[in-house]
Amino acid sequence: MIFYSLPDMLLLTAAAILVDWIVGDPKWPTHPVIWIGRLIAWLEHKLRRRDNTESSKLLRLKGTLLMLITLALSYGIMWGVVAVASLIHPWLGYAVTIWFISTTIAVKGLKQAAMLVYIPLIAGNLQEARKYVGYIVGRDTDKLNESEAARAAVETVAENTVDALVSPIFFALIGGAPLAMLYRAANTLDSMVGYRNDKYMDFGSCSARTDDVLNYIPARLTGALLALSAWLLPGMSARRSVAAIRKFAHQHPSPNSGIPESAVAGALGIELGGLNYYFGEPSERARMGEPVRPLTAQDIMFTTRLLYLVSLLLVVGVLALWLFIH
Repeated sequence: MIFYSLPDMLLLTAAAILVDWIVGDPKWPTHPVIWIGRLIAWLEHKLRRRDNTESSKLLRLKGTLLMLITLALSYGIMWGVVAVASLIHPWLGYAVTIWFISTTIAVKGLKQAAMLVYIPLIAGNLQEARKYVGYIVGRDTDKLNESEAARAAVETVAENTVDALVSPIFFALIGGAPLAMLYRAANTLDSMVGYRNDKYMDFGSCSARTDDVLNYIPARLTGALLALSAWLLPGMSARRSVAAIRKFAHQHPSPNSGIPESAVAGALGIELGGLNYYFGEPSERARMGEPVRPLTAQDIMFTTRLLYLVSLLLVVGVLALWLFIH
């Protein structure tokens, strides 16, 4: 059920982006994504046998059940909260909707995580930068040089421009806070169980595919918005951004992540991807972008500017649409 008309949702969603700009991810009250993560961990513990003797077919079935329960509860609880708030008073319903949509967005939080890497890199404290890179990526960080640490932060911001901004807004406009929270639950499932390794290849396959499907349209919208942002920002190239998407995006193992990464790489004239290490084992990742110049710590700041401009373009876009249809 959608509680509000499209004009109402346009205004509420624009307000949610503004709230995220200002508030970000507060430590209190407990963030909804944390509760979703706890639910996923609890369900996994209950569904999986500890001796790892289950067949691939049974693991896929249980993984599908995990996904369905998580998405149903995330959507249903959010639906109930908004319904009750709206019954108490319409303005309370508006406030609850704005707040919970803002919790599915993470523009400010993403910038803060990137700055934790950027600030020590600029200060020459590579060890500190490596520590904070380890908070945002799964690769080994103990031997990263300055460029590799910066690359990890740039790739994280680029990829999460879809997950932490465009996708939540896309689903909020379609189905309000309940559908935005369902998307966030699907994305959290992918980040927790959607790995292509021995443990999660079968159990997490349904979650990984669902996240790919949900992000398919938003990822392509993000590519266009990043190219437009590159055209608006001095020193960046929209032409290179579009060319990089066309040339490199399909080489990424994800059907979606290559689009924002190649768009950012092209806009900045740098190369993303390359050699990473996971538990000491080398992994060559598809390279995105033509390296017009070497990647530096300053590219972290440039990428966060792209992120914020994309969010501003979304605010302007939804408000313009509101004026057009109102």
